[in-house]
Amino acid sequence: MVSPFASIDCYQGAWTNMNTSFSVMRLIRFAVAFVFISSGLMKFFNAELAGQFLSLGLPYPDTMLNLVIFLEIGCGTLILFNKCVKTAVIPLIAIMVGALFLTKFPYLNDGLLAFAFYSKLDVVMLTLLVVLYRSYH
Repeated sequence: MVSPFASIDCYQGAWTNMNTSFSVMRLIRFAVAFVFISSGLMKFFNAELAGQFLSLGLPYPDTMLNLVIFLEIGCGTLILFNKCVKTAVIPLIAIMVGALFLTKFPYLNDGLLAFAFYSKLDVVMLTLLVVLYRSYH
């Protein structure tokens, strides 16, 4: 039986199939950009989500909200268009670490499994940001 992946060659991080090529790093960039741009837009347009952010107890909550919205949309857009990727991921890493500490670590009181469940997207995004950071020079 022939494998359905027989025509796909893996070479230096790119998958090629006949005349098409799609870079794994490009896929990671698109996924990361999608998550951060949509998250920033939701904070901007959704009053309930913005209210949850404002209730986190951060100093200068309105300013912090606007800063996070700006960074998520701005850095997400830079990553999407492959511009200044290494620089753009740094503030997003800080945002993800802050999100873990402020919104996910309290779930440790309910046990490690609850923490793992609620923090899964944050951990995956943090991991992908580190991959992007290490992949760009």
